[in-house]
Amino acid sequence: MNKHRLSLIGLVLSIFIYFSSILLELELFEQVMSFLASLEQFEFDEAIIPLLIFFTFVFFNTRRNSKKIQMENAKLNIYKAMLNSSHHILNNFIYQMDIFKITAEDTPGFDAKVLSFYEDIINNASHQIDSLSNLTTIDEFSIRTSVMS
Repeated sequence: MNKHRLSLIGLVLSIFIYFSSILLELELFEQVMSFLASLEQFEFDEAIIPLLIFFTFVFFNTRRNSKKIQMENAKLNIYKAMLNSSHHILNNFIYQMDIFKITAEDTPGFDAKVLSFYEDIINNASHQIDSLSNLTTIDEFSIRTSVMS
């Protein structure tokens, strides 16, 4: 229903105008033609068709841009939802990996270099997640460079 809302409004308005012109005996077409004839003295009548064409294209261009913006907003919302979900999953993973770290620290003779390497990996992953979360422009280049830095 919402998809055809403007068409239905146009249909109701057209029917209303049609029956109003019949009941009130209005000659709308003749009045429009009379109005156009009155514009002849101003030489404005030559501009009507080009203006109609221009405004038709402006209307379609505006509509296309509106749809494009809606699609971009939908993509942005999906990206943000995916990013938040990934962030949540990775944070849970990091917290669970802390159990292994605690176990390794409590194990006598465990190599301290491995624990240091583990800390570097966790810090790098956290930094990349934060970097992705703080992007101001969402495009392929920005995403790739935020992860590579």
